[in-house]
Amino acid sequence: MIKSLAYPLFALALLASPATAAPQAPHVSVAGVNDLPQPLPFPYDEQADAQAVVAKAKAQAKREHKRLLIDLGGNWCLDCRVLAGIMELPELHTFLNRHFVIVSVNIGRFDTNGAIAAHYGITRRLDGVPAILAVDPVHDRLLNRDKLFALSDARHMTPQGLSDWLAQWAA
Repeated sequence: MIKSLAYPLFALALLASPATAAPQAPHVSVAGVNDLPQPLPFPYDEQADAQAVVAKAKAQAKREHKRLLIDLGGNWCLDCRVLAGIMELPELHTFLNRHFVIVSVNIGRFDTNGAIAAHYGITRRLDGVPAILAVDPVHDRLLNRDKLFALSDARHMTPQGLSDWLAQWAA
């Protein structure tokens, strides 16, 4: 009897476990934030229609079987610009484009485009920026509700640490 239950239990365990683990982050060539190419980028289009840009990115992510990363921040924010600079490193940029559709959304001084975060159940003021929303575009579901602000101190993190954090959300 025990032997006959072993195979069904093993099969159930396989079904319950994730099919694949997140891909390993690439090794980035820059050791520290001070080594990033200067000037740091200004990643947020302050004139963009955020609702339309996010909808287009979500449709693309769904079509391409990728995750959606929504980067909420402002060009005034040094941590946001550091994150953008790290994401532009060639080895990380290639990795991110393989696994994600990324959209940067300007939040002004926490007074613009709040509907984007609200759509994913974030109705209070953001605790910091950049705030990264990792989204499953098929189910339009936020995957990192408890880690939205993990990169809000990007200037004090290593580029490799940021790369590793981003990679955990890759499909």
